[in-house]
Amino acid sequence: MSDLSSPRADLLRIGAREFTSRLLLGTGKYKDLAQTRAAVEASGAQIVTVAIRRTNIGQNKGEPNLLDVLPPSKYTILPNSAGCYTAEDAIRTLRLGRELLDGHPLCKLEVLGDPQTLYPNMPETVKAAEILVREGFEVMVYCSDDPIQAQVLESIGCVAVMPLASLIGSGMGVLNPWNILLILEKAKVPVIVDAGVGTASDAAIAMELGCAGVLMNTAVALAKDPVLMAAAMKKAVEAGREAFLAGRMPKKFYSASPSSPVAGVIGSASKS
Repeated sequence: MSDLSSPRADLLRIGAREFTSRLLLGTGKYKDLAQTRAAVEASGAQIVTVAIRRTNIGQNKGEPNLLDVLPPSKYTILPNSAGCYTAEDAIRTLRLGRELLDGHPLCKLEVLGDPQTLYPNMPETVKAAEILVREGFEVMVYCSDDPIQAQVLESIGCVAVMPLASLIGSGMGVLNPWNILLILEKAKVPVIVDAGVGTASDAAIAMELGCAGVLMNTAVALAKDPVLMAAAMKKAVEAGREAFLAGRMPKKFYSASPSSPVAGVIGSASKS
């Protein structure tokens, strides 16, 4: 039996880094930095994502700095290219993020296809991933739930593939678990569901499928009580992971089976 009480028993490994939390949290859409910090603390997340084009981590002098409330000494800051629609823009943005974080190579690549759905533009994503990997970035990549595209991104050298569960900000949950399972079947790097989680049960489902982690932002930030939702998401990710490791019972259609043994009970048939 797995000893999950040991802090090193079940680590999330991304590149050369190890984490005890499998919940990754975004830092946008909160009412202020104080709420951002409170939600992150409640979530237990060790990796926090930052949209370089929208959040100040030092590029805008004189403005509130996210790193003042979420210091890199305590959290792994994951700069992302949210809001970019071409490979060139995404590469430029992530280069800036690396510079602002003193050469920090870990990044989240996303190249969007259109402003309405925020669906990933996969040709541009692949183009950007190839260049960033060559430049020494450790690329975690937002992508469609296409298992072939996931294999392409892994073969390029991305350290994690991050298929969407459903559209960014939709809260629709995991709409195509079968594609996620196909990606998991082939992947040798962590598969982290990114986008579409709406509530705790969605996070648990993603983890029960076998995903290495879940990244979310809107589900927490736009909840009526973001800090309480962050705490709920922490529990959901942990429960989903433990359920996956435990191995669920098989589903049976009209196959009744009592939960307690019946052999030897009074009135049962005897073999004498």
